[in-house]
Amino acid sequence: MRKIIIDCDPGIDDALAIMLAVNSPELEIVAITTVSGNVPSDMGAVNAKKVLRQLNRLDIPVYIGEDAPLREEYIDARDTHGMDGLGESFLPEVSSGCEKQSAVDFLTEILEKEKISIIALGPMTNLAKVFSKKPHLIRNVEELVSMGGNFRSHGNCSPVAEYNYWCDPDAAAIVYDLFEKEGNIIHMIGLDVTREIVLTPNRLEYMCRLDKENGEFIRKITGFYMDFHWVQEGIIGCVINDPLAVAYFIDRSMCSGFDSFTAVATDGICRGQTVVDSMDFWKKEPNSHILTETDPEKFFRFFMERVLKKEDGSKWNDEELKLLHEL
Repeated sequence: MRKIIIDCDPGIDDALAIMLAVNSPELEIVAITTVSGNVPSDMGAVNAKKVLRQLNRLDIPVYIGEDAPLREEYIDARDTHGMDGLGESFLPEVSSGCEKQSAVDFLTEILEKEKISIIALGPMTNLAKVFSKKPHLIRNVEELVSMGGNFRSHGNCSPVAEYNYWCDPDAAAIVYDLFEKEGNIIHMIGLDVTREIVLTPNRLEYMCRLDKENGEFIRKITGFYMDFHWVQEGIIGCVINDPLAVAYFIDRSMCSGFDSFTAVATDGICRGQTVVDSMDFWKKEPNSHILTETDPEKFFRFFMERVLKKEDGSKWNDEELKLLHEL
């Protein structure tokens, strides 16, 4: 098992990513830390607890992180995720609270003690705060997988930018810059690959047929998201970005790409754009691995095998998911 921290802003697709991570035996989730992004960080922490309750894993601690970007005015994404951040499902509150220590202090403390991997599913504000003060802690980041950015794909909140990096471009720029200085790599799971991961009504219905409890939970939180994607992008279904980052962390064959130096624009109309030096124009050492290709059917098979269960509590296997090929 690999120890990980999930730094996120739940968020509908963050919720699905947590479901996948919790149901993956390769991962030991040491903690979930939240940051303001899709929703404010305190609301994200509440949502993380709601998902953990669904999974009977309230033992996983949740730490509340930064409530605003480093410099920019905070603009949430509740138009996309609903006013409660979980598709306006308005699930009951969880009685147990979050940890009192801040996410930044927790991340600093644990990285001073041991090597650990981070799957970052939201803006990088928490990470920028930690590494700006103590850049040497980057050496104890065994691996950083970040859902964010884009290479050849268009943006989802501007013509050129993906939301997580657009929300706090300064934080993303700092983390990419410091990783280059420390000789470490960020695995960038950007829109080039996540746009391929579309939860269609047929795939969702299949999930509900296989596992009514978890399928209906997913249906409840994704309905709003599907409506948004139809209005905004003309998609029948919804793009579920974050679970692909978890799947890739576990199974590298899930995506393919290349190493490159990447910088993040912080101002003007290109705010949040990831400038990927794919042609090695700047002659700098790579600070990122840019993912460009993925296999949606392989992902959904992986997701469903882990998250969905039979009535007897066992998992569905590859052979039993033959219908997925037709969806």
